[in-house]
Amino acid sequence: MSLVMVRKIKLDVEEIFHEGGPRGSAPLRIAVATAVVANPYAGRYEENLLPFMQELRGLGAQLSEQLINALGGVAQIQAYGKGAIVGEDGELEHGAVWHEAGGWAMREALGNPKAIVPAGKTIGGPGCRVMIPLGHIQAAYVRSHFGVAEMTVWDGPRRGEIAFSLAMATGGRVHARLGGLSAAEVKGEDGLR
Repeated sequence: MSLVMVRKIKLDVEEIFHEGGPRGSAPLRIAVATAVVANPYAGRYEENLLPFMQELRGLGAQLSEQLINALGGVAQIQAYGKGAIVGEDGELEHGAVWHEAGGWAMREALGNPKAIVPAGKTIGGPGCRVMIPLGHIQAAYVRSHFGVAEMTVWDGPRRGEIAFSLAMATGGRVHARLGGLSAAEVKGEDGLR
């Protein structure tokens, strides 16, 4: 029997045209795909979480494909992040399984970019909100791509569930103008610059 029992999947896409400044030629698009799953370890301590982490890779691949399709293809993706909200009967480590499972799946779907996938996680109940940190997919030092994507599910996670999310964006902040390494200057060798 599978350890990954999905109750629902939610896909959010937002388009940002401006933030008080001039309107850009194309909107920044940010998408978040969230799966609410049963927590197989709710209410008890389990030493070995690796089987759950390995099975979640398939879910990570599924959510990655949904995001890529929603944003117009791999070539459009410039930033990413991941998040988890663990229901009250779980522990933060149950959400941490998503670091490898979700991050690995997303990076593979995007052609194995170099930069680490930023993450946020917490313990919470239905309607809890996490702001998923976003970063450039090839270089962590691209300041213009530091942003957030909102993760929330009105009816989850319930006490014995976990909400796992992946986020992708088509660019950096709409009116980014604080200098630093630009996306055009990325070498993509070490995930930093």
